[in-house]
Amino acid sequence: MARSRPEEFEESEESEESEETQGAQGKRPSLWRNRDYLYWWSGNGLSTLGTSVSTLAFPLLMLYATGSATQAGTITVLHMLGKLGTLAVGGALADRVSRRAILCLVPLVEAVAMAAVALLVYRGDPPVLGLDALALVSGLAAGLKVGVSTPVLRRIVPKEQIATATAQGMGRDMVVQLVGAPLGGLLYSMARWIPFLFDAVSFVFITLSSLFIRRPLGPDRHTDGERHTGLAEDMKDGLRLIRRSDYLVFTLAWGALLNTVAQGLTLLFVVLVRHRGGGPTEVGVATSLAVVGGVIGAVAGPSLMRSLGARRVLLFSAWVFVASFAVVALVPEPWQIGLVLMAGMISMVPMNVVIESYEVRLVPDAYLGRTAATSQFFFQALQWIGPLAAGVLADALGVETAVLILAVAMALLALTLHTARRQLSVLDIPLAEVPELPAPPPAAGRPSETEPEPVPPHAGGSTLKR
Repeated sequence: MARSRPEEFEESEESEESEETQGAQGKRPSLWRNRDYLYWWSGNGLSTLGTSVSTLAFPLLMLYATGSATQAGTITVLHMLGKLGTLAVGGALADRVSRRAILCLVPLVEAVAMAAVALLVYRGDPPVLGLDALALVSGLAAGLKVGVSTPVLRRIVPKEQIATATAQGMGRDMVVQLVGAPLGGLLYSMARWIPFLFDAVSFVFITLSSLFIRRPLGPDRHTDGERHTGLAEDMKDGLRLIRRSDYLVFTLAWGALLNTVAQGLTLLFVVLVRHRGGGPTEVGVATSLAVVGGVIGAVAGPSLMRSLGARRVLLFSAWVFVASFAVVALVPEPWQIGLVLMAGMISMVPMNVVIESYEVRLVPDAYLGRTAATSQFFFQALQWIGPLAAGVLADALGVETAVLILAVAMALLALTLHTARRQLSVLDIPLAEVPELPAPPPAAGRPSETEPEPVPPHAGGSTLKR
């Protein structure tokens, strides 16, 4: 259940938010002056750094402990499967129980799991099955937490600054990825158990930062006259809401395919650098250049949306990404591959900022956890196809040909943006003025207390689908 707060406390909190976030002449101050946002941003950043460290350490541990690449891959897959298994449940929980409680308790489960891994490794000769089980537990907990992130961000950030907050989160994660891998290698070289203890401590920071956030995180409490449905029905309601918006349906499918193609390029990039005579150092340099591009894209994304409009940013970025695919197959030197990938990442991050920002504005707070979790499920459920297909193509046809085939696939995705005018019509509306979608109608045979509201015009090109 959501936390019960006295009415006078909630009113003072709202007035405090107004004083903090509204400057002279209605202009919003920087997000870095938003105390709640700073707690949220820093807590998640430290946790992401810890996860990045352990993500490198887990396969290293299994590879050196067992000598088996299969075991190294298995422990990564178990974590991914655990996360996928609880994504939908986590999204539904985020819309029916206290989000603050989820943010405080679930990271502690992850912390205990990682601390247990550190203890097993510290004692020497850790059991493989035990490590696999703990990786699965960590993944299950991570899935429960995913659905909370988007609705909490919407609660603590003014609607005019959602795009900026989304971009800053992406930029933070890019920097963390840049730092996390070498830090993980350094900590692992000091002692094999240290990366896992580091990750365990990092999860505690999410709990602490969530406790210090002053704004109510929701969800809003049910009134006495509202019906309470089961968890399974809540998950179905999230899907019904997505089906009511042409924008959400289109971007869910398009984004999942884009992510699949991008994952394939990630594998081919390493193969291509090696094919051009590069080694681990060159791979690291090229990766760093790509990450720098992502940070630049995150900084530029909100400004581009304001000056050019969301639709133009999406179209332009998609075609720049296509061009980067084609050029990267032709340049001869590893450092040139890195520069091309940097240009590609500069374009890709604004695409993500546009898609995610409009999703946050369209979806009502009561459904945001379920919708965000559903999006993540589709993105992650399909992403394994990209590296597999890319590897098969590279072995059969050569790495350059494989990259060009992915470029053609990306070009087809870019072309669909030009044909989806109705589905993307909401992008012509300034982000702060986008109307929320109405709640979906109840399932057949389920009584409703109120009639569903009509779909507002331009709400993602929405059509009522029953």
